Amino acid sequence: MKAWIIDQIYDLKTESHPLKLVELPKPVPQKGELLIKVSTCGVCHTEIDEIEGRTPPPVYPVVPGHQVVGIVEQSLGNRTTIQEGDRVGVAWIYSACGTCEYCLSERENLCAVFRATGRDVNGGYAGYMVVPEDFAYPIPDLFTDAEAAPLLCAGAIGYRSLALCGMSNEKQIGLTGFGASAHLVLKLIRYQYPQSNVYVFARSPKERAFALELGAEWVGDTSDKPPYLLDCIIDTTPVWEPVVRALECLKPGGRLVINAIRKESSDQEYLFNIEYTRHLWMEKEIKSVANVTSCDVKQFIRLVAEIPFKPEVETYSFEYANQAILDIKQRKIKGAKVLVL
Repeated sequence: MKAWIIDQIYDLKTESHPLKLVELPKPVPQKGELLIKVSTCGVCHTEIDEIEGRTPPPVYPVVPGHQVVGIVEQSLGNRTTIQEGDRVGVAWIYSACGTCEYCLSERENLCAVFRATGRDVNGGYAGYMVVPEDFAYPIPDLFTDAEAAPLLCAGAIGYRSLALCGMSNEKQIGLTGFGASAHLVLKLIRYQYPQSNVYVFARSPKERAFALELGAEWVGDTSDKPPYLLDCIIDTTPVWEPVVRALECLKPGGRLVINAIRKESSDQEYLFNIEYTRHLWMEKEIKSVANVTSCDVKQFIRLVAEIPFKPEVETYSFEYANQAILDIKQRKIKGAKVLVL
């Protein structure tokens, strides 16, 4: 089968083809696993973090991709809820131990042996992949393959971020950065909390215009101040400046939720600008989002199917995987990017 691999760490400022297209054997499922014929796979900034070495795979090469939609071609599982011929999705969470205190309390995202799809094991930038049956999710007929892919990471991690905000109606919420995850969070807020306003901070004028299209109350640059202090802000950017800027925009007792697996070090000097009274005093809080749970994925898919709403997607043919990666790196973003096999 054809597959894209990461074979080493690259600097995307100088390397335009970090992914290598190769032929790999079709994977063979083991007991408890499903063999999936991949139809689409979402493209995520986490792939950039893998390529540039901020969250590198434990071994090379590895097939990236963790927003996977496809058809079950072979099942060696024990459950009857997923059968051969079913359409399923695979998310960032590939497996966890199932027995630790975190797994037993529906917090597999914190499990010490958490394994990530497309980093710790081969993912969905390929014709086929295998996955434990407990970490495959039926996809409602409402969504096309391309629409379903971003729900599995951008959507699920945004859903978890919103839950960590402690949201309720009439709270004022900010989103800093407006890519795949943030645009889904904005849609979700408009349906779940119709009396809340959303304030979007984004460097790109196109991202700001897109946020207004989707119903944002206010948009501004990362360094701009909203008309009011906010109850909570979700940061979805890969850098540090928006974190520091966001802390200035919180109410007393407000919370900043950082939705990023890693932060780049290019602007780390902004951290030296943090002043206790200006940024942290008055019981402001900072929460990080670590991975997702299988419960997050199931609940989010069920919720958006009931509402319903769909992600905005931009599709790329499989052979243009490198271009999709570079477009995200260069912030050419409107909604979510998806590879179509």
